[in-house]
Amino acid sequence: MSRLLRLISVAFAFTVVLAGCVPMAMFASGSGPGYSGLKQDWGTYVSSNKVNALCISPKLRFVIWEFEGRFGRKVVMNSGYRNAFHNASVGGADNSYHTKCMAADFYIPGVSKQDLIAFAMTVDGVGGLGCYPGRSFIHIDVRDRPRGYRRPVTFSGC
Repeated sequence: MSRLLRLISVAFAFTVVLAGCVPMAMFASGSGPGYSGLKQDWGTYVSSNKVNALCISPKLRFVIWEFEGRFGRKVVMNSGYRNAFHNASVGGADNSYHTKCMAADFYIPGVSKQDLIAFAMTVDGVGGLGCYPGRSFIHIDVRDRPRGYRRPVTFSGC
């Protein structure tokens, strides 16, 4: 009997450890009317052919997976990496985190902007949060938070 209990205990521990390693984003859906006609760039849904989702830092990728895991749906990126010329042409900040592969502007079909903002406030990896009144997407970046900050640095209407 004790051998059986040990086997069950080991199997349970393995399952818990494995579940902790598998991002819940694996199970996020990219189907439904909010995704029809959208293309993917390197496995990320993008709103247009101008969006570059290749250059995403590992920390930003993990944060995006947190959103996808939480809401069970894939993000749609409006802006990812921008070279200096593209960044200037869209009015981006001179030292934009988009030019460092550390920022993304996105929405999730079927999820309210307010729900995305509220969740972003709880995610440790979100260093900056922009909310852009009148727009349907949010901006997140993975900058280091200033010492003592328990929430992201917020700007543009948050």
